Amino acid sequence: MADIRIGTASWTDPGFVEDWYPPKLPASARLRWYAEHFNYVEVNATFYAIPTARTVERWVSETPDDFLFDVKLPKVLSRHRMQAKFLPPALRSKVALSGEYVELNPKTEQLVVQSLLRELKPLCDAKKLGAFLLQLSPSFRPKMNALTELDSLRGLLADHLLAVELRNRDWVLGGQLNATLDYFRRKRISFVSVDAPQSEHFTVMPGLDYVTNPQLAYFRFHGRNAEGYIKGRTVADRFDHDYSESEVKEIAQRLQEIEPQVQRLHAAANNNRSNYAPKLASRLREILGEREELRKALAIKQRKPAPGQLL
Repeated sequence: MADIRIGTASWTDPGFVEDWYPPKLPASARLRWYAEHFNYVEVNATFYAIPTARTVERWVSETPDDFLFDVKLPKVLSRHRMQAKFLPPALRSKVALSGEYVELNPKTEQLVVQSLLRELKPLCDAKKLGAFLLQLSPSFRPKMNALTELDSLRGLLADHLLAVELRNRDWVLGGQLNATLDYFRRKRISFVSVDAPQSEHFTVMPGLDYVTNPQLAYFRFHGRNAEGYIKGRTVADRFDHDYSESEVKEIAQRLQEIEPQVQRLHAAANNNRSNYAPKLASRLREILGEREELRKALAIKQRKPAPGQLL
């Protein structure tokens, strides 16, 4: 059976503060409260800046021993523009710059990864680091890029689980799909399965579920608000969708079908308007928990001897 972790993409979204956390709960108490409800979270803050080891130590101390953090890699590694001011001070003078933005090259990539791993050491030492998530820019596309551009990053993170979310659907259309999956399998990269709106827009990935690394399956749920996803100006606008019960059950079925194929399954609710994400994560945990209780009951029943059967 897979180790299933279900949580949200971040624990600090404004919608959570407004509609999910208890009123007047101090910011310093939010992670501890979150960890009373979920045993896993996706760290979104690392996409924007590398945290300090002191901050990471606090994450460790505020969560139970079996809690896991998946860490989103800094945006410069994802082919998004990143201002140098968001890097640690000691790193800013060592990376190449294009104006105020960090220029991605092999040296920069190595320096950023090394800095991140150094600051995350408390998480690794506590065995609370799950996987790294690379959320690529939609501008990373087959016409202009090759997946082999990720080889060096995979090498730098060779000792860790790595999941990659593609944000340009051209990677999975036609004959490109098999080439994409083959690359992910060869490099032991987990293909991120998404739940997103039904749209042909190039930035909207179709809902494809493939196991490319049996160590980890990774799901992210973005909601099904097509207009918001494509035109939204804020994160809350883009992922503004409150899943219905039928939609939640549909997603749960996808997780159940993948689970037997992997050792670990991580699922992050990213529909982060209001309290929508924790609602989704909680309901998925309930459904999968009910399934597990049923499985145990059936196993016990099968072990019971028939009438007159000798033990």
